[in-house]
Amino acid sequence: MSSLLDIPYIHSPERSLYHRFDLHLPHNAGDVINAATKANPLICFVHGGAWRSEDKSDHVGLARSLADAIGFAVAVPNYRLTGSDHEFQHPGHAEDILHFLTFLLNWEGPEHDNTGRLYDPTKLYLMGHSCSAHMLASIFLDTSPVTPSLLPSTSLLQSVQGIVTSEGIFDIDLLLVHFPSYRDWFIEPTFGDLAAYSKFSVNKYPFRNEAIRWLVVHSQGDTLVDVAQSEAMLGHLRDLKKNSHQSDIHANLNRLRREHNDILKGDPIFVDIVRDFILTDDSKYNKHPEDTYGDNA
Repeated sequence: MSSLLDIPYIHSPERSLYHRFDLHLPHNAGDVINAATKANPLICFVHGGAWRSEDKSDHVGLARSLADAIGFAVAVPNYRLTGSDHEFQHPGHAEDILHFLTFLLNWEGPEHDNTGRLYDPTKLYLMGHSCSAHMLASIFLDTSPVTPSLLPSTSLLQSVQGIVTSEGIFDIDLLLVHFPSYRDWFIEPTFGDLAAYSKFSVNKYPFRNEAIRWLVVHSQGDTLVDVAQSEAMLGHLRDLKKNSHQSDIHANLNRLRREHNDILKGDPIFVDIVRDFILTDDSKYNKHPEDTYGDNA
C-alpha cells in the first residue's frame, strides 16, 4: 500500500474532484502499517499554479521522493481553481486548504479498512509552493482583518510544527512591479480589479501561533517569481521574532539553481533541504557554507 488516491476531504453530493487528496506512504512502510508508522508526523504539500491550474497528480514524484527520504507519509490535496469566468476568487482556494487541514486532524483512515490512522495528526508539516505559499501564510498569519473566513482552530494551530514555502508569492504589489503582465494573467482574476493589492500581501500580518517554525526556500534559477518575494517574507518573519526565538525562522535562498517548477521534479537538493528542516535539530540545521542565511543571523 504505497499510495491512497482521491480521498474526499469535503463530502458533498457532487463529489468534487477538487475536494480530494492523495496520500503517499514511504516504501519502507510495507503492506502492514505498524504503530511506529502511525506515530510519525504527516507532511502536506499544496501545489501552486497561479491559483488557476495544476493538479495533485502533477506532484506524485515529489511526494514519493519526500516520503522515502524523510520516512513520513505525504498528503497532496486538490483545491478549487479560478476559472476563465473569474467568479471563484481568493480566499476560496485557501478556504479549501483550511478545510483539508482540519479534516486531517480527525480522519480515522481509509474507509472499509481496519488500518486506522496512518500518521499522528498532532504533528503536521506543511509545504506551499508559489501561490500556495500565499495560501498557507494567509491561514497561519493573522489575516482576519481582510479574510476572516481563514480562521484555523486552536487544535490545528497547535498541530502544525513547521511550514516550508518554496518560490513563494507574498507581496503582490511588489510582484507586479517586477512582473506587470501578471496582473491580467492571474492577479486580477484571483483578487479582483484593484488599484493596489497591499491588503492581500501577507508579509505584513502577525503570527497566529509563534511556536510554528518556518523555512523560506527560493531558487536562484527561478525566472517566474523572483527572490525578492522570499526576501521580503523572510525579513517580515524575522521582524516578528526579533524579541524571541529567531532560530525558528530558517531560509535557504542560495543552494537551488533550477527553474520555478523544476525544483519539484527530482531536484535532490530541494528534497534534502526539506528533509533537514523536518528531521534535524534547530542548532544543526542549515549550516551549508553556500547558504547566506544558514546561521539564521
